[in-house]
Amino acid sequence: MSDVAKSEGLTGKTIVLGLQHTFVMFGATVLVPILTGLDVGVTLFAAGIGTLLFHFLTKMKVPVFLGSSFSFLPPIFAVAEASGGDLAFATGGIVVAGAIYVVVAIIFRFVDYEWLRKILPPHVTGPIIILIGLLLAPVAISGASSNWWIAGLTFAFGVFVKIGFEKFGWKFLSALPVLFALIFGYVLSMIWGVVDFTAINEAKWFALPGFMLPKFSGFGLSMIVPVAIVTIVEHFGDVIAIGNVVKKDFLKDPGIHRTLLGDGLATSLSAAIGGPANTTYSENTGAVALTGVFNPAVMRIAAIFAIVLSFLGKFRGVIETIPGAVIGGISILLFGMISSIGIRNMIDARVNMDDPRPLIISAAMLVLGVGNAVFNISETVSLSGLALSALVGIVLNLLINFKSFKKTAAA
Repeated sequence: MSDVAKSEGLTGKTIVLGLQHTFVMFGATVLVPILTGLDVGVTLFAAGIGTLLFHFLTKMKVPVFLGSSFSFLPPIFAVAEASGGDLAFATGGIVVAGAIYVVVAIIFRFVDYEWLRKILPPHVTGPIIILIGLLLAPVAISGASSNWWIAGLTFAFGVFVKIGFEKFGWKFLSALPVLFALIFGYVLSMIWGVVDFTAINEAKWFALPGFMLPKFSGFGLSMIVPVAIVTIVEHFGDVIAIGNVVKKDFLKDPGIHRTLLGDGLATSLSAAIGGPANTTYSENTGAVALTGVFNPAVMRIAAIFAIVLSFLGKFRGVIETIPGAVIGGISILLFGMISSIGIRNMIDARVNMDDPRPLIISAAMLVLGVGNAVFNISETVSLSGLALSALVGIVLNLLINFKSFKKTAAA
């Protein structure tokens, strides 16, 4: 482990590394508000505050930066369309979804560690991650179709950064395909003459983020809240992954109940002021693995930088002027990588697909998710797509592997 990884406290090195981590996390964090129409400043502010809250609740032990969750995108789009574009009904659902985390965190405080691993094995978590990328594919294509030349070149440059830079030995820069592709696509769009600079010209240098109170409706809650099932599953996987990178078991110390509590409260807080759901997402794990910087203080410094950026109006104005084709080209790369990560996780876990049990579970989940199946619980409450797929996967796994659960209980 490097000296930087071991170092504690505020030093020149940790400040520089914190700024670096801010930009590593920046691309994926602001992409959600760009896609949904939520305020970029609020998103950055909520990510910073949420990260600091998470660290406080997890005893300052977990090297995590909370960024925007992509899992909530499909239901956010559905709620926004049904409510005439009023995103407050979507954030209302996210507030309640975060509260579900808190309830589950309390339950997990009393659940045996081995039971947690059996409830959420790789043949359940893998298909969920795969579906997140697949269900977002139409969003990427919709944006890219506004100008396929710009979208295609933006995508190609992102691929070049990811693969080409690594071959040149620029390992850290190769971890920033979203950020570099965003800059390249924006410059290309300026040359193409398709950038509208009105938002930049009208923006003030310093401005408060566009905070917004949530609203609540039966439809919004029925669409958004069930996704908490999915994001709790994701959270479990992310905590395991970051623990594997730093060679620590965060499920035990500080405990999955503490990490879930931090994630859930940060999510509810973000939505309560008009931001998207927060999450301990995979980009953070990749950045930590690449840089070898395991010091949680670096993530807290990054959080402070994010809060500062949220008050720079001109900066937010630039983000608002990014053409849809640029976002579409980046999304093809990003959403495709999410699905690929799900496949990789199953391979790393050596899931035996010759065994009919994981094969049946994965098959059912993928068809229900891609087919956007809907299960109506009542006139106003339903489960569909990703949430229904996750629930079916968990229940099927419990039923099919019932004997192994009985052995665990007997032990």
